[in-house]
Formats: sequence, structure tokens, C-alpha cells
Amino acid sequence: MISKNLAAASTKPLILTILRGGENYGYQIIQRVKELSGGQLEWADGMLYPVLHKLEKDGFVSTSWKLSDEGRRRKYYQITDLGRKELEKDMKQWMSVHSVMLKLWGNNPAFES
Repeated sequence: MISKNLAAASTKPLILTILRGGENYGYQIIQRVKELSGGQLEWADGMLYPVLHKLEKDGFVSTSWKLSDEGRRRKYYQITDLGRKELEKDMKQWMSVHSVMLKLWGNNPAFES
């Protein structure tokens, strides 16, 4: 399992990257993160929705209400142009951290006991 601090730090770029692929509603985002992480990241509604609301407030995502096939109203999130610029900035920062870690750990980060 990934620590809460690392999971929290990665939330915004993960959400924006998922939305870069197309609009999604909350449950889809939660399931996609779980799938991509092989179950290492399991987000709850209570963690995701405050982040989505902040991303919307900051102008990084926009929303629209749509009916599902079952007739339920769902709030869909889409990345905005400002969100794409923010994601580009985040990606550069994460890649810089990743590069440093590779230098420190080498290509095989497994540690010997």
C-alpha cells in the first residue's frame, strides 16, 4: 500500500491525467486509479470529491451533469485548458523527482536487507 502522504501528493496529477483521456465521473476515476495502481491506491469518495471540488474552483476542471444509461444523474468532470497547463507543470516536477530517485536508487530500486 502507498503511504497517505505520497497518495495525497499524487492526487492532482493523477486526476488531471485521467481526465486528459476524456471526461469521467467520480466512481470511474476511483476505479481507474485502483486499476492503474494494481490496487496499491484505493481512494474513497470522501478523499476524491474535495479534491475534485478544489480542482473545479481553481479552474483546472469543468463539470456537467448527464444521465446514465440507468437514468441516474451523474456529475462528469473534464480537464480545462488551464488544467492541461497545470498538468504539464506537474509532470515536469514529477519527472524531476523521478530522475533524482533513479540516480539515487539506480535502475533497480529494490533494497537488500
